[in-house]
Amino acid sequence: MSTFQIALIIAGGLVLAVVVGYNAWSTHRNAPKRPSPTESEASSDTPAVRHEPGFEGIGSASLGPDNGIEPSFDGHSVDLKDALQMPLPPVERRGGLDPLIDALAPIVADQIVSGDAALAALPPTRRAGSKPFAVEGLNETTQQWEGPVAGQRYRQFQAGVQLANRLGALNEIEFSEFVMKTQSFVDSIGAAVDFPDMLHEVARGRELDQFASEHDAQLSFMLRARHAAWSPGYVQQNAGKVSFTAGAMPGRLVLPAVEAGMPPVLTLSYDTQAALSDDPEQSAIRDVLLSLDVAQVHRTEQPFARLREVAAELCKSMDGVLCDQNGSPLPAMTMDPITADLETLYDKLDSRELSAGSALARRLFS
Repeated sequence: MSTFQIALIIAGGLVLAVVVGYNAWSTHRNAPKRPSPTESEASSDTPAVRHEPGFEGIGSASLGPDNGIEPSFDGHSVDLKDALQMPLPPVERRGGLDPLIDALAPIVADQIVSGDAALAALPPTRRAGSKPFAVEGLNETTQQWEGPVAGQRYRQFQAGVQLANRLGALNEIEFSEFVMKTQSFVDSIGAAVDFPDMLHEVARGRELDQFASEHDAQLSFMLRARHAAWSPGYVQQNAGKVSFTAGAMPGRLVLPAVEAGMPPVLTLSYDTQAALSDDPEQSAIRDVLLSLDVAQVHRTEQPFARLREVAAELCKSMDGVLCDQNGSPLPAMTMDPITADLETLYDKLDSRELSAGSALARRLFS
């Protein structure tokens, strides 16, 4: 074999090695980013040191109150004094039926009605068309309005149907269904009812719906990958670092509110099919949606400021860019006017006694 042939073979081998290396690098670069192993996973490969059970050290420390030892969990001290001084969540001012957003029909029974009888007389559905429908009773013991409770006693009731929601204003057909459901309940318990004027309540519903339509804000921003796509696990891991938790539906993460039981401050969603894939780590996600439902979250939570902080942190950690819903990048300066507009919106909701995050606002904007 001549020197020239040997040189050609060597050159061909080098070219082949370069092609294989480039393809491997390109595949690695474009593969969906996966979550990094946690500390517990990383240390799982290290053989654990075996410790025999024993009682060494027990009794060496006094359990008296003056020994200076604080109660602890996994080595983290718990300061009970600070825990008792934590601020309590605000008490909700309103709940249940309210004349501000409901058409109400007062009901007076001929005699005391048990909660069991009232529950049995309620209609099977709690809606009149697309509007929520409810019946409340004035508890004879507590003198508080509440949904009928077994074992309690009532003489006065009120039935109500919501005047508007995100599906529109109360119409004549829905009001008629409200009347039919209420009359059936009244007949079952032996009571008298005084219905409001239909045309007046429908007009109130239209006015309330007009206000709600002009002051309903749902903000959504897209976080798009600059280069390599993300796997679902990678998204979840990075979102978890900024306090997001798994939501009720696949592909949905939520940032919980301070007060338990309240709607989430923010939601982060991505392709449901990627979340339900047989091998999620091979699913490629190019963008996620970060959303804020303004009327559902208390103003004191500063939800938009938190959205901006979360978006900036995720863009940094995930190598992404913040865009509008159409995928166009958003410079930071475009977010400042939104902050000012939201403050004006909050003030208008407050003036109408429909403050963002209140029970009435959550019902109206749903």
